Amino acid sequence: MHPSLPVVVIGGPTASGKSSLALDLAERFGGTVVNADSMQVYRELRVLTARPGAADLARAPHRLYGVLSAAERCSAARWRSLALDAIREARELGRLPVVVGGTGLYLRGLMEGLVELPPIPDAVRTAAREAREALGAAGFHADLATRDPAAAARLDPADRTRTLRAWEVVVATGRPLTDWQARGPGAPPADLRFLPVLVLPPREVLYARCDRRFAGMLDEGALAEVRMLDLLGLDPELPAMKALGVPELRAHLRGELGLAAAVEAAKRQTRRYAKRQVTWFRHQWERMHSWHVADAQQTENAIAEIGTILRETR
Repeated sequence: MHPSLPVVVIGGPTASGKSSLALDLAERFGGTVVNADSMQVYRELRVLTARPGAADLARAPHRLYGVLSAAERCSAARWRSLALDAIREARELGRLPVVVGGTGLYLRGLMEGLVELPPIPDAVRTAAREAREALGAAGFHADLATRDPAAAARLDPADRTRTLRAWEVVVATGRPLTDWQARGPGAPPADLRFLPVLVLPPREVLYARCDRRFAGMLDEGALAEVRMLDLLGLDPELPAMKALGVPELRAHLRGELGLAAAVEAAKRQTRRYAKRQVTWFRHQWERMHSWHVADAQQTENAIAEIGTILRETR
């Protein structure tokens, strides 16, 4: 392969069919599938994150699936570093890198660069959670406003994740999050050319797939997987503990929800998450002029175009 071999980047909401497309491309064009899902990196979450099974792994090499412990945090910056290594390894072997996932921040950071934020000490993370618990959402937001007025002005007090992050950054560094963000993202990788593909089926089709897939996860042992995760005694604030289905099934295992109620709650959260992903990709990715795949014909058209580009780089 020519050293200018491009990188196919496939994004889309959960249960959209993007992993199937990625595997088809990798098998057809001699590619390596690189995971860009923030939860599929955790080895303890094989079932609930729909990681590729043995049959899929036999069809093409896969990278960055189940590579981290659930006790770890995988930031966008950490994933990007791992992904760039996997992409360059694939190219050195003459394989087409096919990056696929629904974590929009990861995909955008890969292609455009990331705002470089400093690492946050665990003690500051703990202090942030304790402060929010003690003060409540409104009180914590008011405290953030005294430290970083600009961040507080644009954040909803109910947005737990983002208010915590803004508080952590200003406390850990002495500088507001807005100062760090004003630096802008780092540069995109100069040696890589990206071919973005957006998989976006109709909403009713997507929601039905979400429901069917979660039902299938239960048959494959999702409840046992969460039980084993619980036995690790991990901090409930870790990313893996917030994966779709984990909080609801943990509530069932604690006797707080019946199984049927837990399953319905998990399906509802999955559909809501898929809706947020659809909104993000429509707003963020359509400006990239990516191939928009919603049906079989569009899929074949995208594959044909990618094939033409690959032939030109041989």
